[in-house]
Amino acid sequence: MQPWRVLIVDDHPLNVELASIALEGAAFVVDGVAEAEAVPARIAAFKPDLILMDIQLPGIDGLTLARAIKGDPATRHIVVVAFTAFAMKGDAARMREGGCDGYIAKPIDVLAFPDQVRAILIAAGASPPPQGR
Repeated sequence: MQPWRVLIVDDHPLNVELASIALEGAAFVVDGVAEAEAVPARIAAFKPDLILMDIQLPGIDGLTLARAIKGDPATRHIVVVAFTAFAMKGDAARMREGGCDGYIAKPIDVLAFPDQVRAILIAAGASPPPQGR
């Protein structure tokens, strides 16, 4: 079995780098993209199992992008997780209503982060992809 594939959508390179290091160290395959407009092409090329979606992106906001992903029959199977510094009461519910399957607040705990991502994938019913993907 090949590892899960995670696409990180965040316009802050340090967030992408830190999350990538934590996930790659736990045997995930990771890619990152900073511009919301580039996400559809990256999804098609990378074929992620899960997208960590920053909510405050320049141009198209992350919730709009999450709704578009979940509204497309070709991509609705992808697990979308709000990946944001918002930590206000009720934000997790707002993110779910916006099309996200889960919510992880930044800053991340690098030791717990891979297990958080893994738990969300398992809860969403995702299984590691078969060989030859």
